[in-house]
Amino acid sequence: MKKYLAELFGTFWLVFGGCGSAIFAAGYPELGIGFVGVSLAFGLTVLTMAYAVGHISGGHFNPAVSFGLWSAGKFSAKELVPYIISQIVGAVLAASFLYLIISNKAGFTGIGGFAANGYGDLSPDNYNLTAAFLAEFLLTMFFLLIILGSTNKRAPKGFAPIAIGLALTLIHLISIPITNTSVNPARSISQALFAGGPYLAQSWLFFVAPITGAIVAGIIHKTVFDKE
Repeated sequence: MKKYLAELFGTFWLVFGGCGSAIFAAGYPELGIGFVGVSLAFGLTVLTMAYAVGHISGGHFNPAVSFGLWSAGKFSAKELVPYIISQIVGAVLAASFLYLIISNKAGFTGIGGFAANGYGDLSPDNYNLTAAFLAEFLLTMFFLLIILGSTNKRAPKGFAPIAIGLALTLIHLISIPITNTSVNPARSISQALFAGGPYLAQSWLFFVAPITGAIVAGIIHKTVFDKE
């Protein structure tokens, strides 16, 4: 259970810190942190929790990461379901607390997009389904290649969380205008459950594209890079 709780807490922190920064601080009058601040917040959540509990569970915090590690031969298939359940539970719990906080603000009228992911009319800059799929697929693929490379036994020890956190920051800097950046199905479904309506209807893409990209990355790493 310790592994699953580590995944739950790690994913909770990722969603609470990353999406929380977007909901509460991104557009705050005059002192808003903007896209750059939100990007950095997502990177910092992964970096900090990778050091905090990565030694317990491996620090996936993302169903796509679990699938990518599995396809690379670094993770057992029998652990996929309990890890993904733990990640989704952690993400939904974080979204629930975000909702409780924002709904208790004076003058609250609604949560709006709630930092949910989307394409077309729900894309921050109106990118269509094709653009959204390509971005999520490619960015998750490279994210997994970075994770697999930096955690390889031949890589310098102790620096993987830094590389992974910076990679997630860069991914957000690239793609917030496209999809509001997912590369993580747990993060997507947790926000879509509260945003509802069309956000929930579009959430399938933020499962399919990241998981497919992650699996492809795992195969590439296993067949090309993970060789002596």
